[in-house]
Amino acid sequence: MADPHGFLEVAKVEATKRPVDERVGDWREVYERQDPHQRAGEVSQQARRCMDCGIPFCHSGTAGCPLGNLIPEWNDLVRRGRWDAASDRLHATNNFPEFTGRLCPAPCEAACVLSIAEEQTGGSVTIKRIEQSIADQAWMGGTVEPQPAAISTGKKVAVVGSGPAGLAAAQQLTRAGHDVTVYERDDRIGGLMRYGIPEYKLEKSVLNQRLAQMRAEGTRFVTECEVGVDLPIEQLRAQHDAVVLAVGALRARDNDVEGRDLHGVHLAMEHLVPANKECEGDGPTGISAAGKHVVIIGGGDTGADCLGTAHRQGAKSVTQLDYNPEPPQVRDESRSPWPTWPIVLRTRLSPAHAEGGDRRYEVAVQRFLGDDDGNLRAMQIAEVTVERDQTGRRRIVPVGDSLEIPCELALLAIGFEGVEHMALLDGLGLTLSRRGTVSCGSDWQTDAPGVFVCGDAHRGASLIVWAIAEGRSVAHAVDVHLMGESDLPAPVRPGTLPLAVV
Repeated sequence: MADPHGFLEVAKVEATKRPVDERVGDWREVYERQDPHQRAGEVSQQARRCMDCGIPFCHSGTAGCPLGNLIPEWNDLVRRGRWDAASDRLHATNNFPEFTGRLCPAPCEAACVLSIAEEQTGGSVTIKRIEQSIADQAWMGGTVEPQPAAISTGKKVAVVGSGPAGLAAAQQLTRAGHDVTVYERDDRIGGLMRYGIPEYKLEKSVLNQRLAQMRAEGTRFVTECEVGVDLPIEQLRAQHDAVVLAVGALRARDNDVEGRDLHGVHLAMEHLVPANKECEGDGPTGISAAGKHVVIIGGGDTGADCLGTAHRQGAKSVTQLDYNPEPPQVRDESRSPWPTWPIVLRTRLSPAHAEGGDRRYEVAVQRFLGDDDGNLRAMQIAEVTVERDQTGRRRIVPVGDSLEIPCELALLAIGFEGVEHMALLDGLGLTLSRRGTVSCGSDWQTDAPGVFVCGDAHRGASLIVWAIAEGRSVAHAVDVHLMGESDLPAPVRPGTLPLAVV
């Protein structure tokens, strides 16, 4: 059983970050690299704080982990020093805990019972830190090995897209004995984990080691292949018994204000992708923040990624704009009651905010200002308030005087509108929903027979844990479609939504 006195005797301790001056000078992960034995001892103590609650909200319902990670079980195994067993328990529900341990914002911690009265309990269990430590210890100990299928079914499956949803579906289907090929239009595998997430949050060596395992299991990867263009739809359907669409929701939301066409105004991904390619050794980025006044429009995770990237590129100054009010430091139970996702000011989950820069709330861009050569030189902003009309549609209303601030690189990080328009969907006869996503039935199958969808392409831009959960679930559905039954798990159903959308 769990340690009933653990949270009373052990204070909550987060992983130690490297000094700001040091980490902004390189692209290594922000956390200190500890001696494995020292880290194991510290994390084992943190695992003592888990109470093994009668109702574990950390992975119950839709408030906590959609993967159904058996968090109290592997916490107790870590507490007792049984790291190999903890890894087995963790991998039973999560294909890629080394990814989620680094990238997930941890709704499980928000739903932890210890987060109800943080002043008395010391706060939630450090679930995310423990998860990453279990995964890293397993990789260092060599216990994460390929798990090839014992018997081949002879069925062929195509997975289009190599983000977390596509990779999870591919690994599950390969282990079920199917012949799986993953098609990726970029030159490397990984989707947003490869080119959207900065190196300082996920060193790509972590991704590469998991891909090596998948190759050893039998999954095949084809890069620089846009299905519907480089590979005709008829050929795709003829060569495979089922198709899984995991193409993401990368159609970025834009802001068509005056001066949008000036040189120096870019969508966030136009900045992040070449920065990641530079880290891969592909040569210097063409959109660098070096020596420039940078303004990031948008206060979410993508904006924080741009912030950290701009710091490492040597920006002269960085300002991040958000039209919402500044969130409170602690959970406001009237707005986001436990166990839903709390609306609070976040710096722990976005360490880039501790590295510098100015955050301005309740402001919005009015227009971009350029020089005689068409280059961005400044931005005009104004104080605003957010209102909603009778239909619930949000309106941003200026309420103060305009202000001009210097800006030579503006990055629009204001969200995504859904799946990109692509020849693949046209060739399959699929149309997008009003939300810009690909719809499916209760069996994850789209209107095109034998074609399934999962991840952001199905639910819209969301969390990595939801992508992996949907990838695992669609693998179950495809296995049933091909074989009539399946032993693969299906942690979520189509259309399942979290109690609070993050």
